[in-house]
Amino acid sequence: MADSKESLSVTDNRTGETYEVPIEQGTVKAMAFRDMKVDEDDFGLMTYDPAFTNTANCRSTITYIDGENGVLEHRGYTIEDLCEHATYLEVAYLLIYGELPKQDELDEWVHEITIHTFVHENLKEFLGGFRYDAHPMGMLQSSVGALSTFYPGAKNIDDDRERFLATIRLIAKMPTLAAFAYRHNLGLPYNYPDNDLSYPGNFLSMMFKMTEAKYEPDPRLEKALDVLWILHADHEQNCSTAAVRAVGSSEVDPYSAVAAGVAALYGPLHGGANEAVLKMLDRIETVENIPDFLQGVKDRKERLMGFGHRVYKNYDPRARVIKKNVEEVLEVTGKSPKLEIATELEKHALDDDYFTERKLYPNVDFYSGLIYEALSLPTDMFTVMFAIPRTSGWMSQWLEMVKDEETKIARPRQIYTGERARDFVPIADR
Repeated sequence: MADSKESLSVTDNRTGETYEVPIEQGTVKAMAFRDMKVDEDDFGLMTYDPAFTNTANCRSTITYIDGENGVLEHRGYTIEDLCEHATYLEVAYLLIYGELPKQDELDEWVHEITIHTFVHENLKEFLGGFRYDAHPMGMLQSSVGALSTFYPGAKNIDDDRERFLATIRLIAKMPTLAAFAYRHNLGLPYNYPDNDLSYPGNFLSMMFKMTEAKYEPDPRLEKALDVLWILHADHEQNCSTAAVRAVGSSEVDPYSAVAAGVAALYGPLHGGANEAVLKMLDRIETVENIPDFLQGVKDRKERLMGFGHRVYKNYDPRARVIKKNVEEVLEVTGKSPKLEIATELEKHALDDDYFTERKLYPNVDFYSGLIYEALSLPTDMFTVMFAIPRTSGWMSQWLEMVKDEETKIARPRQIYTGERARDFVPIADR
């Protein structure tokens, strides 16, 4: 019998039986309830949790979130420290390997990623087959999935070398595929990677280089993009990460598993929130309209986008960091009327008990769209910009899952509520 101080006593009132369910790390195993039956033929109790709002699907050492206190840590390092002192590729190394790299390790890591940024010419032809107005996220999803056909060895998921190569290739090639999708949408020729540039600088070059012999990215834009990518690198078991783990549990290759993550991120409830924030700011139009808009929110006639979060019940720590970078980007690109509206909207909302009592604080999406818009990116590209850094998180989660002895193929249960034992009626008699 479990220690009574570290267990849950459950009495089944149908039978009068009492069960002791062990509590480990603040959780109970759902399978423990299967022992609770009314007779031997009974299947046993199941737990019902739509959207997994209170169900842990894995044990992980990658990302820690304390939503009540607004804490986000990767491998024990706070997001604030990582954004201030590290580069995105350092954070990617941390997520993958569990420790920050030494200088020689970082040099080798950056080198490996840099020399894998090019994609096969056949993949360019594949992308060229999309309509001129194809959504960049749809193109990214398809091209990431297509990588599995270029690297069939990735199916050997128990091979350390293949896992390493897949990790490097995905982190290296995701910006290239994203930039190609952007250029395709504009009818512009694709720019090849420039391996003399930094990871974010190379991306800016592939996106925006025109006729100049050498693209020189503004260091302030490079820094802002790098910080933004750190903020989006991983965020525990969100929809897309859960998708990567669920699909990956079938032992499919990592390219296909990550394509599932891209597909989940494509959904407006996951990756499209910052676009919704810009639309809201457009609708508000001026600072003077903010009080009427917030009253409309209270009257349930308007929606306050970019506030509140499933996990955070406090100020999203990523939002604090990104707000500083918005101002730096606008020093390069010029002032944005939307930033003034966003800043005033935040002040008004945080001074209003209606919103603070409901724990509605700005999240990362509230400000990230302003940076993307300042970079002259179309809103269709916003989610693609999210997918680039999240790739390192998806791969760290996939690698952890592959090595986890508790991993089994994902197969949720259901509660059947339909008809039973119906007689078949011939079509002429229906």
